[in-house]
Amino acid sequence: MKILVTGSAGFIGFHLVKALASKGHEIIGIDNINDYYDQNLKYARLQESGINREFVVDNLEVSSTTLPCYTFIKMDITDRAAMEQLFIKFKFDAVCNLAAQAGVRYSLQNPYSYVESNVVGFLNILEGCRHNSVKHLVYASSSSVYGMNKKQPFSTEDNVDYPISIYAATKKSNELMAHCYSHLYNFQTTGLRFFTVYGPWGRPDMAPILFADAISNDSPIKVFNNGDLERDFTYIDDIVIGIVNILEQPANMVNPDESSTPSALYKLYNIGNNKPVKLMDFIQTIEINLGKESLKEFLPMQAGDVYSTYADIEPLINDFSYRPDTSIIDGISAFIKWFREYYQK
Repeated sequence: MKILVTGSAGFIGFHLVKALASKGHEIIGIDNINDYYDQNLKYARLQESGINREFVVDNLEVSSTTLPCYTFIKMDITDRAAMEQLFIKFKFDAVCNLAAQAGVRYSLQNPYSYVESNVVGFLNILEGCRHNSVKHLVYASSSSVYGMNKKQPFSTEDNVDYPISIYAATKKSNELMAHCYSHLYNFQTTGLRFFTVYGPWGRPDMAPILFADAISNDSPIKVFNNGDLERDFTYIDDIVIGIVNILEQPANMVNPDESSTPSALYKLYNIGNNKPVKLMDFIQTIEINLGKESLKEFLPMQAGDVYSTYADIEPLINDFSYRPDTSIIDGISAFIKWFREYYQK
């Protein structure tokens, strides 16, 4: 298949490109390489996938030197004209939209960037799919849409009308927009509500790198809600396997008898580990792997944050035989190995 991966210099996008390439798919990856976090990490991910930094220029195609079927273009999904031309030129079979302004806490400071990227940019993706006969759009949603829901595990059948951050609200809007386009224009959309993804090459604004860096440098780590938090931490390899399976076998092909019904064209899934981990246990596992105990600064709950996340993944298991099997012990071990090689070399 010919697949567009947006956000391909990002954490999940980088790993997805490598996985799709290993299966022989033709991949066009785009990313605006913004400065929300260290651009050097984004360029290092590109370098790891065979894209030479010195050739990366706005809207210029760069072929990978290590992945023969991968082409990267520095492009912003909010650039309507560029996106229109991209879809017209390549005629994708499928699209995986991972490009977004990420981060719950940053959305409290800069809400406009979330609407521009996550709403306007997503509309450009939908329009590209609509006008160019794309068969399947897979897009990143988030567990943050569940807001302050008390019932656990979180199910895609639950009400999610009360987000508590602009980031969550934009992700909910993506789901609504995708539903409209599936209904009106008869193409498959699949939304994936990610649950706290971690692993090698992860974002430096996320807890694993923040904790590992602080512990390594004898600095205190910020522990919100006095450590009384739980997260459904999900290792990157488990996430990527799920995405690849969904791209290769759209949900409307799982039950062919239902493929002509409107509900078959619009799907939502949780994708997580289905095993919440206490924050203090997560910190302790990092400490063990680093061989150092952390200094902790206990703080109250952060605005826009939630106490616990826990994914009901039964529908994903039923439709795609999805089985996340990376333990926190193994996942953190692999993450710390990479962290030392990248940050402490």
